[in-house]
Amino acid sequence: MSDDPQWEAPAGSWASSAARRRNMQAIRSRDTKPEWLIRRLVHAQGLRYRVAARPLPDLRRTADLVFRPAKVAVFIDGCYWHGCPEHYVPPRTNSGYWSEKVLRNVQRDRDTDLRLKEAGWLVLRFWEHEPSGACADKIAAAVKRRRGITDTGLV
Repeated sequence: MSDDPQWEAPAGSWASSAARRRNMQAIRSRDTKPEWLIRRLVHAQGLRYRVAARPLPDLRRTADLVFRPAKVAVFIDGCYWHGCPEHYVPPRTNSGYWSEKVLRNVQRDRDTDLRLKEAGWLVLRFWEHEPSGACADKIAAAVKRRRGITDTGLV
């Protein structure tokens, strides 16, 4: 498993080596570069939002951007962790565990989408590789539409 015969994974860790564990611990769950760029562009369009917030208080899941009055939840999904059809590459190490983990993430994403839609929310999902400007424009248009605002003012 590990190149270092002295290394032993801590309880509950699936890491195959100390280096892999450090790498996994460094992965951000929020404030990633794609999220940061999109937030900056959406903010520049005059929109305000909550970051890493629960759209529904009883749903233990957070969206990357939440526009509460408009009921818009935005998710910027990482290609690996959410199984991007274009860029996901199955892992070579501990593949059974990680492939199942990604599958559970995708299933949880679909469940989240369904629950939010049932509660009247608009769910917008983007992949981390999508152009930030295009994502920000789609978000702004959707939020303004839900708020009843057009380019020329109120509807």
